[in-house]
Amino acid sequence: MKTRRDFIKISTAGAGAVALSYKAFGSKGFGLFESNSVDPVSDEDLTPYPTYCEVCFWKCAGWAYVDKSGKIRKVLGNQDDPHCNGRLCPRGTGGVGMVYDNDRLKKPLIRETRKDGSQFFREAEWDEALDLVASKMKEVKEKYGPEAFGLFNHGTPGGQFHHLLKAYGSESNAEPAFANCRGPRSSAFFSTFGAYVGSPENTDIRDTKCLVLIGSHIGENMHNSQVQEMSEAIDNGATIITVDPRFSTAAAHSQHWLPIKPATDIALLLAWIHVLVYEELYDKDFVEKYTFGLEYLKDHVQNFTPEWAYGITTIEPEKIRETARAMAGAAPSVIVHPGRHVVWYGDDTQRERAMAILTALLGAWGKRGGFYFPEGVSVPAFPHPHFPEPEWTWKDWNEGRYPLATMGITTELLKASIPRYNYKHQVKAWLVAGTNLPLSMPDKPLFKEAAAAVEFIAVMDTMPMDITGYADVVLPEATYLERYDVIRSAPNREPNIALRMPAIEPMYDSKPGWWIAKQIGERLGLHDYFNFDDYSEVIDWQLKQLGTSLEEMKKIGVKKFPRKSGPLYMGDNEDFTFNTNSGKIELYSTDFADHGFDAMPKFTKHPEPQQNFYRLIYGRAPMHTFSRTSNNPNLSDLMSENSVWVNPKVADLWGLKKGQEVWLKNQDGHVTSFPVKVRVTERIRWDSVYMVHGFGHKNKKLSRAFGKGASDTEMITNVVVDPIMGGTGMRGNFITFLTEEPAREEKEVKA
Repeated sequence: MKTRRDFIKISTAGAGAVALSYKAFGSKGFGLFESNSVDPVSDEDLTPYPTYCEVCFWKCAGWAYVDKSGKIRKVLGNQDDPHCNGRLCPRGTGGVGMVYDNDRLKKPLIRETRKDGSQFFREAEWDEALDLVASKMKEVKEKYGPEAFGLFNHGTPGGQFHHLLKAYGSESNAEPAFANCRGPRSSAFFSTFGAYVGSPENTDIRDTKCLVLIGSHIGENMHNSQVQEMSEAIDNGATIITVDPRFSTAAAHSQHWLPIKPATDIALLLAWIHVLVYEELYDKDFVEKYTFGLEYLKDHVQNFTPEWAYGITTIEPEKIRETARAMAGAAPSVIVHPGRHVVWYGDDTQRERAMAILTALLGAWGKRGGFYFPEGVSVPAFPHPHFPEPEWTWKDWNEGRYPLATMGITTELLKASIPRYNYKHQVKAWLVAGTNLPLSMPDKPLFKEAAAAVEFIAVMDTMPMDITGYADVVLPEATYLERYDVIRSAPNREPNIALRMPAIEPMYDSKPGWWIAKQIGERLGLHDYFNFDDYSEVIDWQLKQLGTSLEEMKKIGVKKFPRKSGPLYMGDNEDFTFNTNSGKIELYSTDFADHGFDAMPKFTKHPEPQQNFYRLIYGRAPMHTFSRTSNNPNLSDLMSENSVWVNPKVADLWGLKKGQEVWLKNQDGHVTSFPVKVRVTERIRWDSVYMVHGFGHKNKKLSRAFGKGASDTEMITNVVVDPIMGGTGMRGNFITFLTEEPAREEKEVKA
């Protein structure tokens, strides 16, 4: 049955591309990608342009080298950048493949409907596409108010549209990186220490003596400087403790691998706390001076012994004690890593709270080898009028729920877009920038219902991702190597900034995100919020306020500044006031208690798979970033599809063989659109299966990624919401195997 907005496979009559092919070389995955489609050139024939990577949020700074014919030949890390120390990961060196991907979006596209009701995209000129977006924004503002226009945003492109929406009068925005990723750790660590764990995380891995990873896959998630620092720590003899139902890359480099039963992590953490408290292994001086609530905590964990945890986690009591003692022996140079994608079971903020409490007991906050005090550079805002005050914002969708949410919750924006949920404040149209919602959002049926319900969708992207198939207008964005962007300023050991500038002019008819946002803003009469002709003017003004200039930054790429906030670490017995209600590190969270939540974590049993079903666990590969890179010609060569990891006992039970294609079916009857190959391995527990996220694309215009592997997102239909901050727990989904392709209705319209 057709809907008002059918999913359309992007189809245009655009011009062909000049594609470059690349080959990888080097060791340990830190290779370069050099063109072999043109004659070799010497470094003297290449011109470097400063940039920072947009393939992941680490945003490593580098140099894009351009030959005399105007082709980008390689990207190398900037030696002065603390995010990468001059070394880029496979994604960073392979990012140039985004520029020369023949599948990339080339022209603006507008959805049309034929006489028979079928829909298609036609190419358009920029003026027509921008006029249409602006007219729809005016229409929504007049009919419903500006707040009814919502924004899904992520990364640097999303920031440009966020500025546009605020100038327009809307704060109806949500970023998947919060409720679908790191939000629980933000709420947990802030309630405990009065400070957030940033990006990059302020983990002093290079100097640690003990690193504890709980579902944190350093090496596979390839957060650059952390991988380098973990290598240093291993060389220096640090103890690595990995808690994971899967034998991950990190587990292979660990002295202790704890193959925990999924959904029982809080029980293990409470047992570790019990050992530290009742064996008096905690840092007594640190805890006495800086923390609040030890006696409450001692009473709380009295019965949470390793023997109690063994019956829940399947981790033997002596292993729990041994690893707790290893942490205490290394303290305060110990890191219980807070992780990144931490939305698992719906009690994730409390799990992160337990990790924060462990950190406090070990005296590791503000200590060398633990968590350092980061400092960033405050980049001044380019002058513009005050933003109008919206009548309502994303906070009003929550209606008193999720009191510790600090950003918009993506599923709430979706529900606010669907009339049957009867939200007081309704969303009628979307802008989407920098996020592929069908593959990044849990509960795809909810997304599809919301997309069909809204009156208008405009999507800005570099590639024909799944989300573009739901758009009314598709706006082709230039890649990060073809545009100016905001100055990168992320807190680190040393305050620093990095410049991104275009190495080449945008290919085809793509445009930078700042230009697109400005052009829409001008059509809405918002010139004063975009009072510049080129974004380089904004950057140059900001840099001059910081005592440098665009001219200087073009030469150096990265600039470091002296610290002003004080030392990197807390001094012994130094007086220190924390930004919490008590002014201390809160083992007992008064913030949680004031909002009616448990002041200290407790274990709650979660549903388990029924017979012949297995818990779905998902993760990442070092050469890919979610679904963004699976079509990249450089990176797809390194990994073109995912597989499903199956324990040999389970494979024998089902008669599954290595490389056999199966379809996955979840507890709600949803089946993957494409088959996935079986990987039979002892590296996964028998009660679980594992997949790399970001595959199973359904848009045929992604010529390398279409139909390759299966989408884990299609299997995530049961979402358990964290009541504290709205995080979307996604690991309560279970799958079984179908060895023959199932019959199904064709629900998508091909262009």
